[in-house]
Amino acid sequence: MEREPDMAKAAFIGLGVMGYHMAGHLATKGGHDVTVYNRTEAKAQKWVEEFGGTMAPTPKAAAEDADFVFSCVGNDDDLRSVTIGEDGAFEGMKSGAIFIDNTTASADVARELRAAADKGGFGFIDAPVSGGEAGAVNGVLTVMCGGDEDVFERARPAIEAFARMVGLMGPTGAGQLTKMVNQICIAGLVQGLSEGINFGLKAGLDMHKVIDVISKGAAGSWQMENRHKTMIAGEYQHGFAVDWMRKDLAIVLSEANNNGAALPVTALVDQFYKDIQSMGGRRWDTSSLLARLQKIDGDS
Repeated sequence: MEREPDMAKAAFIGLGVMGYHMAGHLATKGGHDVTVYNRTEAKAQKWVEEFGGTMAPTPKAAAEDADFVFSCVGNDDDLRSVTIGEDGAFEGMKSGAIFIDNTTASADVARELRAAADKGGFGFIDAPVSGGEAGAVNGVLTVMCGGDEDVFERARPAIEAFARMVGLMGPTGAGQLTKMVNQICIAGLVQGLSEGINFGLKAGLDMHKVIDVISKGAAGSWQMENRHKTMIAGEYQHGFAVDWMRKDLAIVLSEANNNGAALPVTALVDQFYKDIQSMGGRRWDTSSLLARLQKIDGDS
C-alpha cells in the first residue's frame, strides 16, 4: 500500500522500558511505517504484534531505507555497538536520513557519532529524554536535542510523536549536556523531598495534608506531586531505577571533572544511591532515598 505523503519510514533500535512505548507512538500517533530491532528478539516480536510494522534481525537491517532511525539503549558502549559495531545501523543509513539518539549517554560519544554520520552523509541528533516510563507510555516526554538546526527541524515532527516538549539546546552534545543538568537538579531535589517527608513523619504530621499544601507553593515540583504518595507508603517500584540514575550521575561527574564545575550535592547524593544499592534497591526508583534515611533512623 502506498504511504501517505506525511508518513515517513522509521526505525527504532532498543525496545526497553522507554523505547518500547516511544516506538509505539511513532507507529500510532505519528502514523509512521516503523521497523524495530531489539537484542532480545521476543520483545521485538511482541512489539510487532501490538503495533504492527516489522522487525529486523540487525540494527543495519532496521536502518536500511529509513528516513529516521531512533535508538534508546543503555550506555555509551551499547550505543556504539548498535551504530558503528558489526551490522550497526550506520552501515545501513541512506544518504540524507537522520539518526536520532534518545539514549542518555556522554557528550563525547554524541560528538563521535556525529563525526561518523558526517562521513556517511546522513544527519545526527543527540536527543536524550526526561519523563520516565510514565512519560514514555503517555507520549509526553521532554526531549533535549543537540545538532544542526536544519537537521533538527526535519526531525522534530517525528520526535513530537512521543513528546510534549522538544527543544534544540545547541550543537552536537548539547542535548546530552542538558540532560546532565536535568539529572543534577533531580538528584538534589529528591534528596530534599526525602528529608522533608522523613522529618514530617518523625514530627507526627499527616504528610499527605502537608504535601497537598506545600506542593502549591515555592517547594512544589513534579517529584513532589507524583512521588509523595508512594514514598509515604514505602513503595519504590514506580519510576527510574537507582542503577540507571547512578549510570547517569557517573556521566555527570565525569563531565564536571572535565569542565571544572563543582557538584558537591550531586556527588553526595550519588553516594547515597550507592547506599541504596547496598540495601538491595538497585531496581528501586530514585525516590528510595527516603528508605535510606528511614534505615539510618531505625539503626540509630
